[in-house]
Amino acid sequence: MDRGYAGPGGSRPLVVRVPVEPVEAAMEADAVDAVARAGDVVVRGPLFGVASQGEGDGPRWRVVLAVTDGCPQLSRDGLNSQLWFRAKDHARDRAERRALLAAVARLETERVDELSVDGTRYRIVRAEEYAAAGPDGMEQPRPTDPEPPVPDWNRGSGSPAIDDGLLLDPGAPVTPTQVVEQLALRGLRYTGERFPEDVRADARRALDTHPDVLLLPATFTVVERRTRSWKPVSGPHATAHDARKSLDFALTWMWPRMHGHIPHDADPQADARTWAAGGAPGGGAPADRRAAQLAAYAGAADALRAGGRVDRLEFQGAEYRIARTRRLLRWGPDGPEGPRPSDVNSQDPVRMHPLLDEDGRILPEP
Repeated sequence: MDRGYAGPGGSRPLVVRVPVEPVEAAMEADAVDAVARAGDVVVRGPLFGVASQGEGDGPRWRVVLAVTDGCPQLSRDGLNSQLWFRAKDHARDRAERRALLAAVARLETERVDELSVDGTRYRIVRAEEYAAAGPDGMEQPRPTDPEPPVPDWNRGSGSPAIDDGLLLDPGAPVTPTQVVEQLALRGLRYTGERFPEDVRADARRALDTHPDVLLLPATFTVVERRTRSWKPVSGPHATAHDARKSLDFALTWMWPRMHGHIPHDADPQADARTWAAGGAPGGGAPADRRAAQLAAYAGAADALRAGGRVDRLEFQGAEYRIARTRRLLRWGPDGPEGPRPSDVNSQDPVRMHPLLDEDGRILPEP
């Protein structure tokens, strides 16, 4: 049942459900412990994705493109591609294909934040990414966060998708710790003088237009600290193990190439382990130094793999950590918040795919 809003700027009542199932109760206890360890909030900035609402969804929306993009235009481009491929491969008839291609045409030329196609609303949605922090730094994965029974380090294996099939339901019951977090974050906004005035004004306005908060599933990000501050290295990822795999890939494949220890034109399968074991070509002192450097990269990656759930690693003067990152979505009477006027777009709309005719055939370029 949708109880709605009390009035302009009012908030939706929260329905609280006390977890009784053992696994869920353990997750709730974990959340309580986490607040004691890391009770501060560090805000990174906005992320964007796409949600849809069908005719029978009521107040609920469904995430169709994960809320992980760094700017709104990336999400518009993602929706552009999704609708184009639907028009090409899955349209029921010419009428549906025409409607889909009309939406694609708008997305190619306009910064569209919402449109309707065949009875479904699509909206670019905005979330705030943040993390908990305490005396020991940013929060790390919790014991009850999902982990594979057997760690799979194969680079070619698939990984869980962020927000896959996620239903955004403002009326769904939430646990006591989720209620506390939602209430604590309702007033979250940019206030510091380092933020431009239009950013702060938009943040103040959002408290009235979208007074409620929905919490999206936790994600996991590799962060690096060399001085006092942390910066993201890779992510977000759906699981902590996927974040560890990305750090393993950086240590053995990406960083050795970035720093010239492995040539860019080397065999794509070559990494720090194979080159350190086989010896760098050429021989002599430079090759020996390169082999030693690659052995250090491989050794750090081996330590990451050997320790089970390793969430902290020190290497070459930096500390790397698997951080448990979170996202909040502001919600108002008409659903999730979209991009704000002050949000920055890194690129302009552009045509991304070939032209199609009404029968789904690709047309030659004019």
